[in-house]
Amino acid sequence: MYEWIKALHVIAVIAWMAGMLYLPRLFVYHTQTTPGTPEYERFSIMERRLMRGIMLPSVVLALVFGIAMLAIDPSLLQQGWLHVKLTGVVILLVLHHLCMRWRRDFAEGRNRHTERFYRMINEVPALLLLVILVMVIVRPF
Repeated sequence: MYEWIKALHVIAVIAWMAGMLYLPRLFVYHTQTTPGTPEYERFSIMERRLMRGIMLPSVVLALVFGIAMLAIDPSLLQQGWLHVKLTGVVILLVLHHLCMRWRRDFAEGRNRHTERFYRMINEVPALLLLVILVMVIVRPF
């Protein structure tokens, strides 16, 4: 059963990360449009659908399956690599929450950030993913 739960966890994480990598890129393009225009509204719709249709369900499933794996094998909590991985996950969850706020700001026509800001934010999930994958696959400590 553990292997099935792990597979489902990985599938959910892949879907979540796809959104975490794509949504800030949409924000970059969204900053290049004018509020009230059809193009601006199209980006708002795309961002809403990505967040609600892919990112929210997948993050919930990733957390459920991740917690299930820890419930099945609580000895994992004694391993240092898992603490680093979970720290990365917490940072991703904070970023996810911020993306939800920024998406709402765009939808309400009150974005406060620049294109450059979103370009930098766009790199954060990729860097966290690298750390998390190294921890899970290499388990350096």
